Amino acid sequence: MFLTNQDVIELTAWRRKLHAMPEVSGEEVATAAEVQGFLADTKPDRIVTGLGGTGVAVVYDSGLAGPTVLFRAELDALPIEEVGTPDYRSKIPGKGHMCGHDGHMTMLAALGRQFGREKPKHGRVILMFQPAEETGAGAAAVIADEKFQGLIPDYSFSLHNMPGLPLGRVWLKQGIVNCASRGLKVVLTGRTAHASMPETGISPVPAVAALMPALTALSEGSIETGDMVLATVTHASVGEPAFGIAPGRAEVWVTLRTMTDGQMEALMARAETLVREIAAADGLEYAMDYHDIFGQCENDAQATEMLRAAMEAEGVPHDAGETMRGSEDFGRFATVSKSAMFFLGAGENMPNLHNPNYDFPDDLIPIGTKIFMRVARDILG
Repeated sequence: MFLTNQDVIELTAWRRKLHAMPEVSGEEVATAAEVQGFLADTKPDRIVTGLGGTGVAVVYDSGLAGPTVLFRAELDALPIEEVGTPDYRSKIPGKGHMCGHDGHMTMLAALGRQFGREKPKHGRVILMFQPAEETGAGAAAVIADEKFQGLIPDYSFSLHNMPGLPLGRVWLKQGIVNCASRGLKVVLTGRTAHASMPETGISPVPAVAALMPALTALSEGSIETGDMVLATVTHASVGEPAFGIAPGRAEVWVTLRTMTDGQMEALMARAETLVREIAAADGLEYAMDYHDIFGQCENDAQATEMLRAAMEAEGVPHDAGETMRGSEDFGRFATVSKSAMFFLGAGENMPNLHNPNYDFPDDLIPIGTKIFMRVARDILG
């Protein structure tokens, strides 16, 4: 059983409705409610809400013993002003679905329609609409939620649309598919002074000037050799915007990125040592904390092979692809299940993800859906 033409029309309209009502990480209340309402007619056996914040799990249960298969999509949009001009463009100023999560949700809704018509032969399917992927907080919060204990899957699958790849072509590989990353926020505190007597204060300016190139110089290795270490300064600020005050406070933000979680631990230690040494040399106090924490995302061999078999059965062209520098919090599901994700080509001449004019291609809805559906039927019947 697959999607009818009417299904595709209605699902496309729903995707565009979601596109027009974006909510950023941790604020996906209306989106979660929309998911529940749209799938209510499919008569799922259970809906669990409030997972990890706003997450929604929609369960289709055969009533017979068997594996639990989870499919994950993301609820959140981005704090980006949309500049594209579709009729369904964002109605929320400063926010937009510039990563295609509206399309990912629609594919899961398409699965819901099909499992509402014919449940799995055994085991159960869970459609997991996860919050806060963009900040790296959502998957961890869902898994830590006590309500998730009754939903722990045997297999977890996900996808991400990928501009630059031919439309409908897939990248799928075993092993690490997305890098670990985290944001390090450094605050340096000295003492302000009158701008005419800077020597009476303790300025963080020399430390910032030293710290930014020193952090950047931690970068080495490459994706190709499996030892990439990347430190990217993303923001710096010093003092107040006033001509009469020599600054007493500064911030430096840097994104740390590695292939593996183990490499991340080593990079963090090196970055923290730099901060301590440079701050001490100038008599500054310092504070460090981490944000947007993503672990490595690694595809399990068996789960990857299940996806590959489904693509071959459905005639979907695919290549091994490469490890992405970008991060993805779906890797957290590998701590509780055999998991794998793939990257579905959105077209070679599309704007990149997070560009202000990005719009998910509706033609991908049936392609992603049939891959997921084949995997589910192969496992559960």
